[in-house]
Amino acid sequence: METIALYGGSFDPPHIAHEALVKALLEIKEIDKVIVMPTYLNPFKSNFFAPSELRLKWLREIFSEVKEVEVSDYEVRQNKKVPSIQSVKHLLKRFKKIYLVIGADNLTSLHKWEGFDELNNLVTFIVAQRDRVDIPDGYISLNIDINISSTMLREDLDRTKLPSKCADEIIKFYQGNKCNQE
Repeated sequence: METIALYGGSFDPPHIAHEALVKALLEIKEIDKVIVMPTYLNPFKSNFFAPSELRLKWLREIFSEVKEVEVSDYEVRQNKKVPSIQSVKHLLKRFKKIYLVIGADNLTSLHKWEGFDELNNLVTFIVAQRDRVDIPDGYISLNIDINISSTMLREDLDRTKLPSKCADEIIKFYQGNKCNQE
């Protein structure tokens, strides 16, 4: 059994900060593999822009040549909102230790996550620095110095901030679907 980092999210769209974060996770010696798991629909959101199957396809293209990365369709296959605790329990059947990656912007609402107390006992949190949020003691901090968000990209599609493997397809989708309104 391996030790993994679970990196979930909407990835709507995926961007270069997502790639940089995965690369940084792979540099942590305790982590054998990164599981990238796109949501069907984020439990704290009411809609998505790109369909989950398309986001899954993009992520598989982006990480196709990185053997230490597995893009999981677990949450997408559920066809509904899936709380992190459910995904973690699913992965604990295969892996002995899980680091759960969250953005620093999630820290203030983390206690509201379904099954937080149990989740907190099952995983070690890695917090990706974001929006200059202070990361408290007890969390592993990961600094990725790229100021970008999927929301920002939907409003201003900048090719230089998209993964090169599928930048054209991402731009075509979001421009064609006028997905620049949150």
